[in-house]
Amino acid sequence: MAGRQPGSGGAGFPLDEDAPVYVISVAAQLSGLHPQTLRQYDRLGLVSPDRAAGRGRRYSARDIAQLRQVQQLSQEDGVNLAGIKRIIELENQVAALRARVAELEATMDAAAAAAGMRARPVAPQPTSSPLGDGNLLPVRQVRQSSAVVVWRQGRR
Repeated sequence: MAGRQPGSGGAGFPLDEDAPVYVISVAAQLSGLHPQTLRQYDRLGLVSPDRAAGRGRRYSARDIAQLRQVQQLSQEDGVNLAGIKRIIELENQVAALRARVAELEATMDAAAAAAGMRARPVAPQPTSSPLGDGNLLPVRQVRQSSAVVVWRQGRR
């Protein structure tokens, strides 16, 4: 097993990064931590390995990378375990939000493509306006902004 990286299978076949294949002793060796430390991190929810049929822990390459990150945050950066847990939770939340944004952008792109909005610019069409003269009202171009405006109802 020496010289092999987590996530690399035998015969040159890469393993799925999330495949739970490493028993606790191998995961401890790959992460440079004691098996009891891995058990403690599991109890604290810092790393959540899958379970085999006999309830034994099975670690994936992603779990081992996370163990290394926990070790680095704890030993090199001086973050306590509660802080590390919060960091991991926030990173997971950010990843989920990024995935949701990408999903919504894909949905918007698909809807725009289906509506033909990307295929051609909108040309003015003769139509009646509220002015009754048959002309279109001018439309002001709006720039996209990331500004946030807070509105508070005034006191009466």
